[in-house]
Amino acid sequence: MPNCLFCKEKLSKYKEKIYDTRFGVEGSFDIYKCNACGLVQLWSYLMSIDSKSLYETYYNFGGYKKGLYTILRTTFFFNPLYRLWMFLDGDISFYAKRGRGRLIDVGCNEGRSLRIFKNSGFIVEGLDFNERAGTEARKDGFIVYTEYLDDFQPKKLYDVVVLSNVLEHSNSPKEMLNNVNRILKPGGLVWISCPNVDSWQRLVFGRYWINWHVPFHITFFSTMTLKSLLDYTGFEVTKIKCATPSLWIAQSIIATLFAKKGKKNHVQRSPILLGILMLFLRFTFFPLLWLGNLLGRGDCLTLEASKKLTIS
Repeated sequence: MPNCLFCKEKLSKYKEKIYDTRFGVEGSFDIYKCNACGLVQLWSYLMSIDSKSLYETYYNFGGYKKGLYTILRTTFFFNPLYRLWMFLDGDISFYAKRGRGRLIDVGCNEGRSLRIFKNSGFIVEGLDFNERAGTEARKDGFIVYTEYLDDFQPKKLYDVVVLSNVLEHSNSPKEMLNNVNRILKPGGLVWISCPNVDSWQRLVFGRYWINWHVPFHITFFSTMTLKSLLDYTGFEVTKIKCATPSLWIAQSIIATLFAKKGKKNHVQRSPILLGILMLFLRFTFFPLLWLGNLLGRGDCLTLEASKKLTIS
């Protein structure tokens, strides 16, 4: 029986035979829950595939190509109306943040976030072990380090580290946050967003919940487990809330209708269908989404924490 990625205590089976509904990665995966700390997790040691190869083979599955989905998405992100959309739909990537200082986006992918953070006043750098992604980001003139966070040794410490839908990809979230602590200035900030395992959408969509996202997502946090992990690794939580992006609901619906085991779900990249679903869901189910967020059952946790001056 596997041991917990955080506290090393015993696990119990939580969900069985979950498969990839996005990119068509072969196989089924079992999800476990820690009997002690409650952390829900994929037992990643069952996977024999190299994670670097996995990401470089599948992630974005063609996202570097200038297809209609990519063009429309990029245009939307840099349109002034996007800030209005974030206000209505929730800012799960911290794109509405403005400020100064040195910021590094861990898991920056092809660099869209770097452009947004730079335009918001920050001195930006990126980190991503996906070499294809780093190459794309460098074409826009950004400094992007393509190595693992464990090995990263910056010349200067950062004021802000962004983990936007990244922490759940780690098979050692405790070590990831220890390393974030290491590269931050005293009092520096970490911004984290990740799927909420206590989400009502997980209950509604079951195995088709888009945020199981196996085998890429390894840890599945609740408010309690995320706060406990941050406290243990030397951070003080200053702000935490839930958001429910209409995109995530739309993708869960599409997964339910069209996902097939071992097959790429190309419908997930249909801009017309996604756009229609997103607008319909956001404006029709606004009271339900708002109430879910208020009760801590929204689909995404967004959290800000500061590095403690001393670790108790």
